[in-house]
Amino acid sequence: MANTTDFWLREPIRDDVVDLWRLHEVHCTIDTDFQRVLIANTHLGVTLFCDDNPQSAENGQLVFHEAELIPAALLAEHVRSVLVIGCSEGTVPLIATELGIEHVDHVDIDPECVRLCADHLPYGYTPEDLKRAERGEDAVRLHYADGADFVSEALRRGDRYDVIVLDLPEEDENPAAGHNAMYGQGFFTTYRELLAPGGVLSTHVSRPHLSFPTAETAESLRRPWTQLGNTFGTRVFFRSTEHPWAAIMLATPAAIDEPVRLMRERLPQLARAPRTIDAAELRGATYPPLALR
Repeated sequence: MANTTDFWLREPIRDDVVDLWRLHEVHCTIDTDFQRVLIANTHLGVTLFCDDNPQSAENGQLVFHEAELIPAALLAEHVRSVLVIGCSEGTVPLIATELGIEHVDHVDIDPECVRLCADHLPYGYTPEDLKRAERGEDAVRLHYADGADFVSEALRRGDRYDVIVLDLPEEDENPAAGHNAMYGQGFFTTYRELLAPGGVLSTHVSRPHLSFPTAETAESLRRPWTQLGNTFGTRVFFRSTEHPWAAIMLATPAAIDEPVRLMRERLPQLARAPRTIDAAELRGATYPPLALR
């Protein structure tokens, strides 16, 4: 039964800054084998928190999740197969199926979190969607596995993907954080090997403290941007003009002279028109911040 007693959740932003989230109704809270999961009503609607960090919210989640997939799908030469690592909510895999993508591998390390999301979030997988994905009955095949292990096995099998989406927690200053292994120069090189010709990598890079103009802010953008530049022929920065969490970097091995123009030209060709991205947004949201220019 949901807890309807209001209380405040403290989200650490930096050592000297926290955000306060007023929780109006708690739907569930549990410590899984990997993280503390909390789903509650906030001023943004039903909201998912993992280890006190907001992952997505009912109001605005579509802006965030379309930003992770749609620009990459527009930049990719073909979009027949997609790998999504993370995204316990299941939203990105479902958007992929709406685009008519034939094969979607969804990898998440935490089955308890995925099932709680399906049970309590009003977006993403429904319980019925989840069962089909777990059985691999439709386009989406859900794998409960460590992302790094899955990538290694996929390379050994000779699998290739037109789009790879990393919907993971941001890099953590704590070197012991397990998901940090999915970032960095070495793994970006691995993702490149896993892409089909003309394929695109999409990685979420925003951090809550990007709102603060500090040296850390610039470095948290410059480091992955530089690493992608060392590995790929073309990079595109996409930060939604309507969602502060949606900062995405795209990369493809080929050198493309005008990637944003190409993305805008391909927009009308999508099987489903995006609900939160149009041609004007593609122009404005892809202008890199000064730290990258």
